[in-house]
Amino acid sequence: MGWWLATRESARVSTWVKRFDPVHWTVDFPRPMMASVVSTGAHSLRVDAVFYRKNDLAGLIWTSEDKVDHPLLAYETVRDFRDCVLSFRWRSSGVKALDAINGPTLTIEGRDASGVARSWFVRLWNYAVGMPTDAVVTIDFATVQGGFVLPGVPVFAGDVDRMFVSLVPGDYDATNAPLAGPVEGWIELTGISCDGAGSVLRIGDVQVPPHGLSIATGYDDAYNVTPARLLRNIQRLGYVGAVNHYVGMSHYYRLDAGGLVTLAGGALNTPTAAWHTDFAARLKAAGFGLIVSLSYELLDANCPVAWKQRAANGDPAATGYVPPSTLLSPANGAAMAYLQAVARAFVSIAVAAGQAPRFQVGEPWWWVTFDNRICLYDAAAKAAFGGAPVVINDVRGSLTAAQLALLDKAGALLSASTVALCAAVRVDHPTCERLLLPYLPGSLADDRPEVRRANLPVGWASPAFEVLQLEDYEWVTAGNEGASARGIAAATVRLGYPNAAQHYVSGFVLNASESAQWALIDAAAERARDRGVAATFVWALPQVLRDGFVHFDLGDEPVEAFDDVAFPLNMGREAVVSPGFSTAVVTTASGHEQRNADWASARMRYDVGPGVRSEADVATLISFFRGRRGAAKAFRFRDPTDFSSGGMTGTPGALDVLLGVGDGVRTGFDLFKVYGVGADAEVRPVTRPVAASVLVSVGGVAMASGWSLSGGRVVFAVAPAVGLDVRAGFLFDVPIRFAADVLEVSVATWRAGEVVSVGLVEVRE
Repeated sequence: MGWWLATRESARVSTWVKRFDPVHWTVDFPRPMMASVVSTGAHSLRVDAVFYRKNDLAGLIWTSEDKVDHPLLAYETVRDFRDCVLSFRWRSSGVKALDAINGPTLTIEGRDASGVARSWFVRLWNYAVGMPTDAVVTIDFATVQGGFVLPGVPVFAGDVDRMFVSLVPGDYDATNAPLAGPVEGWIELTGISCDGAGSVLRIGDVQVPPHGLSIATGYDDAYNVTPARLLRNIQRLGYVGAVNHYVGMSHYYRLDAGGLVTLAGGALNTPTAAWHTDFAARLKAAGFGLIVSLSYELLDANCPVAWKQRAANGDPAATGYVPPSTLLSPANGAAMAYLQAVARAFVSIAVAAGQAPRFQVGEPWWWVTFDNRICLYDAAAKAAFGGAPVVINDVRGSLTAAQLALLDKAGALLSASTVALCAAVRVDHPTCERLLLPYLPGSLADDRPEVRRANLPVGWASPAFEVLQLEDYEWVTAGNEGASARGIAAATVRLGYPNAAQHYVSGFVLNASESAQWALIDAAAERARDRGVAATFVWALPQVLRDGFVHFDLGDEPVEAFDDVAFPLNMGREAVVSPGFSTAVVTTASGHEQRNADWASARMRYDVGPGVRSEADVATLISFFRGRRGAAKAFRFRDPTDFSSGGMTGTPGALDVLLGVGDGVRTGFDLFKVYGVGADAEVRPVTRPVAASVLVSVGGVAMASGWSLSGGRVVFAVAPAVGLDVRAGFLFDVPIRFAADVLEVSVATWRAGEVVSVGLVEVRE
């Protein structure tokens, strides 16, 4: 298995797409309004919107730079629109018409001919033929002019960043006053065409072979793009099976006059329903399943006050995200009835599209604040717990019998609410598969051992759900493999779901600056597959696209790409050893050189032919070569000049290599060897240590136990304490393969004294 963070420069396969293709438009808008865009055909799209305030404005957007798609699938950046003529038929309802003041305006943002940033405002009605709500609009970017009337201000369309069409309600004005009630509107653009020399763009056309991993998405991250665009990325990046789709906590709902969620008019707003109807149908047509995921989280500004979980002092549960979100109380009947209606609406959309009903309760828990207070004290919860439950102001350490009993009651109430939520969905769809996704670091943290009573209740034990889905990204991205392994094992024992009835959700990378965490996420996904879970998901697609993450399998052969066996002949010091680098050297016209080092560390090559000393050696070599299928499969090789952290003495010690410094969280430390000192030092990963030779120390004290070896990684059961040096010593082999698929050995010439050449080359792992 392998992974890669691709860049746009990595794309080598491409095709062409028409500029202004319907799939690649987006929408955006201010809260609390909502809008969505779907591509309805090869040359058409539809925007649905709901407005709540008089100054609400949605934009239908085309950007010159593709910041949505995966780098291998993005369209090229071309900012010059002057060789383009855009034409489409406009139809609309519920928004200001084309001929109205403040009617649909094309805003073009970029720079003028002198490079100064500016915007132009093009009234679409000036370029329309037809009626105010049904017309053909044609924009020639070489001659288009801004302003309310023509002739207007010439537009320089040679350096455009983005353009967007504004959509506002009929009663639009500049005030922030509420409308008399929610106003729904829509526009349809059909017959979208772009002509001219600049009418096509190059677009990435990579196809990653299917690799067995599935993908998770979230509507709060994808509300502004077309479902067709998401699906193209999912397909082309090799994901398979079902898409685990979190419907979010901040975009799907309807709002009342006070800005709070409501079921009046239906559980879902019209833009959300339209988007998910299209998404579910496209997934079905492409052979993907759909798991609908709903959590107890809601945007704080739109949550009724009585629905919020609260700490003992009355503080509402607050996740800390921006904008802030809160958690609904499992004890509040109105809140739970609301979630049940939402779940039924989403699953019904999936089933109407031909999907099998599958519903996930996502991360249900009693919130624990950042200062360790558990939120069991909203009015409904207190009533459920007898009116005056004992206070728990810190869930760490030793708790009283009364406090433990309260946590048990909280767990029973939470599990009952999730069972009721699934039962509500089964009223409509009796065969609906029920999935549960607990967040393990929130339930099984080492410093909060009793929280599992409330947040991993035994009421969830099999067969309460068909599938147990586990996620532990906080441990994974911190490198705390020990906590991850212990947490998964504890959840499996406590709830009783075998691996075949489990899914694993691996991820995610919150910030682009932390993209190095993908190595840990990919490794965690592979551990889950090795454990034999039914499906493994990468969480989540928006971060995959942002960072260019690619997972791939190295081949579909029925044997492993690496055979953990040693090269069978003792080459001794007669082997020819050749460390090599890759450096691109360009000589300029002046004779100066520009050099770019492509590799951070040397790649070893060996010629072990001189060590073949007998006909028996020849037979052994040929047999081993055939067993490796030539160059197809790698193996272990002991470099006679470099095989120990202890240098040429060959004797490793527990203090040889400083692997890192403990931080109280990290449990995994990679083995490596350093060559040189200071800025010029080369760090060589050691992926094939000799297991029996590895010695480990923490804070200068040898550790005979409390750690295990996973490939080239030392994994501690308990994270080393803050500030303690983690060191190791070891013998190691080089992962190597034959350099060619042909092995030429002539017995006659070998007997005559001709030296056999047997090339080996190091494999990067």
